[in-house]
Amino acid sequence: MSNQPYEGYDENYDPYAQQPHQPQQAPQQAQQAQAWPGHQQAYDDPQAAQQYTQQWQGQTWDTQVQQTRPAASDLAYFPPQNYQEAARSYDPYAQAQPPRPDVPEAQAPASSAGDGYGPPSLAGNARITDAQRARLEGRSPIIEPGMQPAGLTAVLALLLSVTAQIGSYALVVPLVILQAVTAAGWFRLNGMWPARQGIALAFAGALVADVALLAAGRENGPAAILGTLGVWVLLSLVMQLRSHADPDTRITGLMATVASAALAIVAAGHLAADPDAVTVGAAAVAVAILARALPLPTVASVVVSLLAAAGAGIAVGGMTGMGAKGALLGAGAAVCALIGHRVASYDYPSRFVHFTAGVALPLTAAAPVVYVLGRALV
Repeated sequence: MSNQPYEGYDENYDPYAQQPHQPQQAPQQAQQAQAWPGHQQAYDDPQAAQQYTQQWQGQTWDTQVQQTRPAASDLAYFPPQNYQEAARSYDPYAQAQPPRPDVPEAQAPASSAGDGYGPPSLAGNARITDAQRARLEGRSPIIEPGMQPAGLTAVLALLLSVTAQIGSYALVVPLVILQAVTAAGWFRLNGMWPARQGIALAFAGALVADVALLAAGRENGPAAILGTLGVWVLLSLVMQLRSHADPDTRITGLMATVASAALAIVAAGHLAADPDAVTVGAAAVAVAILARALPLPTVASVVVSLLAAAGAGIAVGGMTGMGAKGALLGAGAAVCALIGHRVASYDYPSRFVHFTAGVALPLTAAAPVVYVLGRALV
């Protein structure tokens, strides 16, 4: 209703004041009484006043809210609200705050949780990975695996080192584990997941290479490895040609499958190398990766890793009859292991990548050097 007075209404009018006799206004008052029937009666009778009150028959905002009010059992899921504190803190005359940044999660510290996610935020994005946080903050895409994957690499390397002295069939057991982890880790490192067919194809190629090496012997190791690799490149090409994905996805899948199969098959070089070289090289890789995981600057950590690997090569070489030549083999294996470690740290890897590619790539990358230097030094 408007606050403006009615037309013809006099603000100074006093109904109780004595007015002079004005007979000429009687007809006008009679007309007003006819225009507003029951007006005087509404002042005298409250029930009659309600008769002329405006009534709403339709649904209003208030009635809709009352109809959609949750039940008492549903209210148990809502946390208690401190309305008194909100009322005390509310200031209608306060200046408007500037808008919050588009990425409020970038100001929060990195999460130390085991699932790879950062802490929940208050801006709507409740779950954000550490990799996404690093990308939004513009930090380096290199995230090193850390001490736990390095420990697993050391355990797997020591298994290779010990079983190499036992025999080829004993060496196959940790080698198959290494090849399986390599195939799965490389696919996830390239952002392709799930890729069960590609992982299975790469792992099958590694198993075929192992069988060919056991059947042909160490002297025919290069022919067995290269022959298996050539066949598996053709199989990977055929598998991608039969795929119904778009061309870009086919090319990416083909490259990932070929690279994964190549790495898994090349890891069989530990089986083709001299047993003493495998023992020295695997021990050097274990020491180098553990030293690389120490909380040191990058340059200092690399130098310490190479020196530790050379020392381990000398120590283990003395036990196997290789002697001081083990220092060169250990240093060469450590260089390749550090390259594999670096590759597994690139492009914001997840914890799954760290515990697959981060564990396997150092040993897989060291396999060719162990084979070549082993034949040259032993």
